[in-house]
Amino acid sequence: MPAPRKYPLELRERAVRMYRTSEPKPVIRRMAEELGVHHEALRNWTRQAETDAGERDGLLTTEEKNELARLRRKVRDPRRANEVLRTASAFLAAQLDPTRPR
Repeated sequence: MPAPRKYPLELRERAVRMYRTSEPKPVIRRMAEELGVHHEALRNWTRQAETDAGERDGLLTTEEKNELARLRRKVRDPRRANEVLRTASAFLAAQLDPTRPR
């Protein structure tokens, strides 16, 4: 279960929209202070929004991040099962042949 978000999604969306539609661009630190959020949080939200809109390179889009997390979860389960099976087979082999070196 994911950790609860510190800031509601509505606040995040509103803050990003306000920043992106403001002309001239306000100082992020000042705007974050006015909204009552941490300035690095607002900076990260705006970067992510720019990446999702195709305006910034070098970061994964939200869709790509979600896909990557899904694929990592999908791979993690078989790896755990393989580790359990490997441990169980080593244990059983030791039980069947106690003279076998470990």
